[in-house]
Amino acid sequence: MQVVIALAAGLLFGVGLLLSGMAQPAKVIGFLDLAGEWDPSLALVMAGAIALALPAFTVARRRSRAWSGDALVLPTAHRIDAPLVLGSLAFGVGWGLAGYCPGPALVSLGLDSAAADTFVLAMLAGMALHALITRWRRPA
Repeated sequence: MQVVIALAAGLLFGVGLLLSGMAQPAKVIGFLDLAGEWDPSLALVMAGAIALALPAFTVARRRSRAWSGDALVLPTAHRIDAPLVLGSLAFGVGWGLAGYCPGPALVSLGLDSAAADTFVLAMLAGMALHALITRWRRPA
């Protein structure tokens, strides 16, 4: 059941990205270009996502189990620390330079985009590097 729910959520997310145009790097870069021809459509997509997520998280806080029957564990961290800030900066710089974040990049793989291919390969390399560094820094 968990795989079916994950597949349905991923498909819904991917279709939403395609319909909203957010799988196109030019739309994202247009949103980030405040000094040029600013495109506010990404802000509208974000506002819609927040409007859907707020009630869902309100309901989720009251539940102990997900729809799949698994334990529902929500994030509890509230601290802003160096890894969070550095990760956010890396994400933002990459997003601004490439016009992709992970979701749209994966959707764009199906659109035969060389830029998306390069981005996803770099993203996977970054994830592998993070895993190695995390394992290396973890006390034995």
